[in-house]
Amino acid sequence: MAYSASKSIISLAEGMPNEETFPFTEISIKLYDNSSFTLDKKELAAALQYIPTQGYPPLVQALREFQRRAHAPPLWESRDIVVVSGAQDGVSKVLEAVIGTGDPILVPDPCYPGVEIVVAPHQAEVITIPQDDDGPAPEILREILRSRKLSGKKMPKIMYINATGTNPTGIIIPLERRKEIYHIACEYNFLILDDDPYHFMHFEKEEPRSFLSLDTEGRVIRLDSFSKVVSSGIRVGFVTAAAPLVASVELHLQSSHLHAPTLSQVILYKLMKMWGYEGIMQHYMRLRCFYKERRDVIAALARKHLNGLVDFNVPKGGFFLWIKVRGIENTWKMMMQRGITEGVIMAPGAAFMTDTSKPCNAIRASFAKASYKDMDLAMERLAQLIRAELTKNYTIENVDSR
Repeated sequence: MAYSASKSIISLAEGMPNEETFPFTEISIKLYDNSSFTLDKKELAAALQYIPTQGYPPLVQALREFQRRAHAPPLWESRDIVVVSGAQDGVSKVLEAVIGTGDPILVPDPCYPGVEIVVAPHQAEVITIPQDDDGPAPEILREILRSRKLSGKKMPKIMYINATGTNPTGIIIPLERRKEIYHIACEYNFLILDDDPYHFMHFEKEEPRSFLSLDTEGRVIRLDSFSKVVSSGIRVGFVTAAAPLVASVELHLQSSHLHAPTLSQVILYKLMKMWGYEGIMQHYMRLRCFYKERRDVIAALARKHLNGLVDFNVPKGGFFLWIKVRGIENTWKMMMQRGITEGVIMAPGAAFMTDTSKPCNAIRASFAKASYKDMDLAMERLAQLIRAELTKNYTIENVDSR
């Protein structure tokens, strides 16, 4: 109330510190194209102060306009936005608003491990949906739900999905499959939590249609993040959902950290205002070209060093190459113990499986940050690791057979 009140109203209600005590007087930011902007005294005062939990009002409005233009969501008048401290914060706040103790949740397998961390304290029943090269299999999803309903088991309220540049597999779920999954959600009445930080980081010619753009019933909760496209340290994402759920997330934010960082929000607002929608899209195109080249390089290096040892699909988006090793049932010890000793770190596939007790022959390699020289050396060392592991396994099998 105090933040949005008319200037003619005198407020002695809020517990805000006086801006005159802040030691900062100006912040100037220079961008990669040599353009720049400055937060002047008035803007800086707002950037360093408490704000409404929903977010810095000019940024919230800018994000509303961006979502309308980027996704053209149906039922827009019944939806709203709340700014969160990155997509992981959004995952946490949304699931904690929806999931009760022991409730079932649908997740793809493999899956981003940050989901299970959130629902574990609630003892949620995690129902895994196997994935093929196009993402979660709709026929298996439908059969699982049909079977649960017939047996009288508790039905899931929500499905977590990562539709574009999936972590860890790099899949982009095709439009027809997205429509099929959405129709199943309508049929069995569950929400879709679409965690989509790589939406604008795809390597295809056509922009993927988001679940939000297909949502005619208000059951899609969309998570966006600036972490991959502006800065991971800026810690700003936003939730787009039906207004009542957004209000619930706001209440949760009030009880935890009041609001996402104000300075980050003001910087992002200034950036969006300066670039405009077309400028933002040009920035995303630059990122796509940058990461597509790196994707192509790591795929070529994998073919060069790992030929005959592994299988992989060239990722269609995101940051990761999902490698399946031939002849090795579980890559965990190979990567977590011998890999570190031999000077190469990659994520073992079991880290992304819901049942971590089951062996997994996959490895996730990131092509986002390492130099091309280091990528080359990493693939060479991985090949050495795999050959050594295969040799060890062959020796053990021969000894056991005697």
